[in-house]
Amino acid sequence: MEFIAKGAIILASGSPRRQELLSNLGIPFDTMPSNVEEVVEFKKGDFADYVQKLAIKKGAAVSERRPDAFTIAADTIVVFDGEVYPKPSSKEQAESFLRTFSGKTHSVFTGVCILGNGLSKVFSVETKVTFKELDEQLIRSYVDSGDPMDKAGGYGIQTAGALLVDKMDGDYLNVVGLPLSKLVETLRNEGIVLLKEAE
Repeated sequence: MEFIAKGAIILASGSPRRQELLSNLGIPFDTMPSNVEEVVEFKKGDFADYVQKLAIKKGAAVSERRPDAFTIAADTIVVFDGEVYPKPSSKEQAESFLRTFSGKTHSVFTGVCILGNGLSKVFSVETKVTFKELDEQLIRSYVDSGDPMDKAGGYGIQTAGALLVDKMDGDYLNVVGLPLSKLVETLRNEGIVLLKEAE
């Protein structure tokens, strides 16, 4: 399956995970991190609204620099019991996050914004992730690997963090950082990408 882009595409992210996922479409794109302060006002408890507004803020910052292109921006957060769990600032905090999630279900929200050529589309996707009951040795070993330190919630499902997960309800790639199925559906509906006809 191959896609053809109807214009230049910019990914407003420095995330290697998002870059890898978008490259799966087989269409060329440039990357341009937004470097905006990730702070927005949102309705308390409405985490879908939160990630959508962050995605819009990121996308707008890049779209202003490249108005000729379609800009794709995204933001992913991990939420448990009404609280956002960011990238851990220390090994101790990463361990604390994992102990909190142990045996319980949390949510991963990703907001996506597509801007350019008069178009403005935004959506969010939620995936529920349930952890196994984690023992202390597994928690410490995973945190010592360094993998949790640059990931929201302190784990990466596409790496050894998958060993912590019992089950999930929703889009796996959303947890990785970019809900590719919904993104491609939106890009096709808006005519930004087309499926290449078989020769």
